[in-house]
Amino acid sequence: MQHVLKETVHRPWPLPQSPWVMKQVWHDLLFIHWEVPVAEIQGMIPQYLQVDTFAGKTYLGLVPFHMSGIRPRFLPAVPYLSSFPELNVRVYVTRDNKPGVYFFSLDAANSLAVEIARFWFHLPYLYAKMSVQLEDGWYKYSSVRTDTRGKQSELQMQYRPIGDSYLSQPGTLEHWLTERYCLYANDSKNNLYRGEIHHVPWPLQAAEYSFTQNSMPEGHGFFISEKEPLMVQFVKYLEVAIFNLKKVQL
Repeated sequence: MQHVLKETVHRPWPLPQSPWVMKQVWHDLLFIHWEVPVAEIQGMIPQYLQVDTFAGKTYLGLVPFHMSGIRPRFLPAVPYLSSFPELNVRVYVTRDNKPGVYFFSLDAANSLAVEIARFWFHLPYLYAKMSVQLEDGWYKYSSVRTDTRGKQSELQMQYRPIGDSYLSQPGTLEHWLTERYCLYANDSKNNLYRGEIHHVPWPLQAAEYSFTQNSMPEGHGFFISEKEPLMVQFVKYLEVAIFNLKKVQL
């Protein structure tokens, strides 16, 4: 983790002065993005956040991956809690000139981790039955939400990288979509929190995919199943440092 923390020149603002509290490793991640109406997103996020836009447009992201090495600072990884698939539905927001991510849902295949994350990070985690398998170069990804706190949603797909790794360039849409170093969350009392994260620049690869079933966007009111994603990128491996949430002054 120390080598990750030493590489900071790419960050849009300095690292937090407080120490990181959790480490994660993200594997075999796919970014899938669709353009969605700005006004529609603005009506779905907390009023003290603003939709972030690129050339006047904004996007819905679907992000399947799996994690390993999850552990708190100074503690070893616990086998049951340290490795499982996750699936995010996210949009792009900003507050106080700090662009970040706002999650509509985060499905995970570990019920205890779901409850811890909901309590500690105020994030809308939901339990799902999930699996990721590599077959003939394709990642076969399956997620079926069983948590009744969210609308029943499912993702069945396959994907694979098809190009060399590269770094996105500042000023491009793919850089705007991926190079974000905080998340926003709100609790039941309508308090807003910012959670800083850190990692090296995303090592992106072009990717191809096919859906068998995808009702994840529909679960949040986006009927885009017949609409081709605008951008699709694969990431093989990324170490991530996570910092404690900080309440945002409203």
